[in-house]
Amino acid sequence: MTATAAQITKLRRMVNEPTDVTYSNATLQETIELYPTMDENGEAPRVPSTTTPGAMMANPDWTATYDLHAAAAAIWEEKSATNSPNTDFSADGGTYSDSQTFEQAMKMVRFHLSRRSPGTITLVPDKARERTFETNSS
Repeated sequence: MTATAAQITKLRRMVNEPTDVTYSNATLQETIELYPTMDENGEAPRVPSTTTPGAMMANPDWTATYDLHAAAAAIWEEKSATNSPNTDFSADGGTYSDSQTFEQAMKMVRFHLSRRSPGTITLVPDKARERTFETNSS
């Protein structure tokens, strides 16, 4: 499943990118889809494979749900990387510090990271490894 137009629009507002000059809709969609999360029914995006022990597969019962705060934090972090904290620039008759822009972007990273969805890790036993261990330890 893919991110919706509404999710892309919301992320665009969260990262202060009103136009697609810097970030295209495709780029924002790709970023959103890097952060799938549990849906409203408690279904995870990936589940243990029913055919391959120890592997994961896409959950057919999962409704596409993404963590927009995690995606926003990633975009803000990327934006902060373009502003070196040790340079100044002049524009409109004034001198501005890239360190101020960098600090503001990093504040936004921290803001969105503090609001991201809690994550869990599902451990999947590797049946092939268990069999190997049992034969080697006998």
